[in-house]
Amino acid sequence: MAFPERFSNLPEYAFPRLRALLDHHQPGGAPVAMTIGEPRHEMPPFLAEVLNAHLDGFARYPTNEGIPALLEAIQGWISRRYGADLTPENLMVLNGTREGLFNAALALCPEHKHGQTPVILTPNPFYQAYAVASLVIGAEPVYVPATEASGHLPDYMNLPAETLDRVAIVYICSPANPQGSVADAEYLRDLITLAQRHDFQIFADECYSEIYRDTPPPGVLQIAREMGADPERVLPFHSLSKRSNLPGLRSGFVAGGVESIRRIRQLRAYAGAPLPEPLQHVAAAAWNDEAHVDRSRALYQQKYALADRIFAAVPGYQGPEAGFFLWLPVEDGEAAALHLWQQTGIRVLPGAYLSREMEGFNPGKKFIRVAMVTPIDELEEALRRLRNCIYP
Repeated sequence: MAFPERFSNLPEYAFPRLRALLDHHQPGGAPVAMTIGEPRHEMPPFLAEVLNAHLDGFARYPTNEGIPALLEAIQGWISRRYGADLTPENLMVLNGTREGLFNAALALCPEHKHGQTPVILTPNPFYQAYAVASLVIGAEPVYVPATEASGHLPDYMNLPAETLDRVAIVYICSPANPQGSVADAEYLRDLITLAQRHDFQIFADECYSEIYRDTPPPGVLQIAREMGADPERVLPFHSLSKRSNLPGLRSGFVAGGVESIRRIRQLRAYAGAPLPEPLQHVAAAAWNDEAHVDRSRALYQQKYALADRIFAAVPGYQGPEAGFFLWLPVEDGEAAALHLWQQTGIRVLPGAYLSREMEGFNPGKKFIRVAMVTPIDELEEALRRLRNCIYP
């Protein structure tokens, strides 16, 4: 039987790799999972009533585009958060943003750019859905290091012109997973200007936008509006997973120009799985409420302060600007993760599992990613155990 070659260089996904690394060793203490970005703060308490009120919707196939109540809630949130006034034709409801970040590339990436194979630019390290999308459509993925030297953001602006002329799509994650860095307004303006000059689209993964220390991170919609940029140029992706502590709801959206959204909707009608209607009502209620988001953010801000105190003396420690991950420097991420598991029972993710080695360099190799999602009292104990084990 013949199988495709396009995934032959795809490494095992991060979490199966982690199980293979750790699970045949005994933990050195009570296990504490700090690997996956699964929020454990309180879900909005009023959502159960919303779900119960719309249970009859499970008896109907859901609409592909999104119910009016959900589209209106998203429009309202975008207007309040970014000052952008969008219509329903500018929005597509998603079954989680992973689906959108993947399928949007299938729907929008051209087969050729200037007669050549198109390039998709991806930060390195990165969310793994970006890479798979590139491989499926036959584009050339180019992984651009996001290291301390570049502020933990990819330096797309200094790539060779011949590469940029072939670019069809650029992925940017801000706040960044895993480093917690934020692309400021100047960075986003420069990136949009670059997109206009070289004619590519920006896929902005902004799923962590509502978890930050002090200042709300800017978004591409806000900056594009201020610049008067072509609405087709930028597509931000948002989710309720992190904002509202609802990872199991699988609800997000993508915004963009009318033509881009039309093409995404068309592909989704053939190959997608719309969010069930009762869950769309739940999502609408979540987008319409900010009080639960404020409460959750305050807890994360306490966690930032806690981590800053515990790791203050660790050479190279940089507390995250936003998001809920620590990106901690170590000699070797795999060795550190295994040692930590064997000595303390704490599970963390080696940074190399989120990166690609390019020209002999893997920008995640000397890091571990630590998800600060546990309740703060448990988090404090776990971080102190980690600090004493890895940085004695």
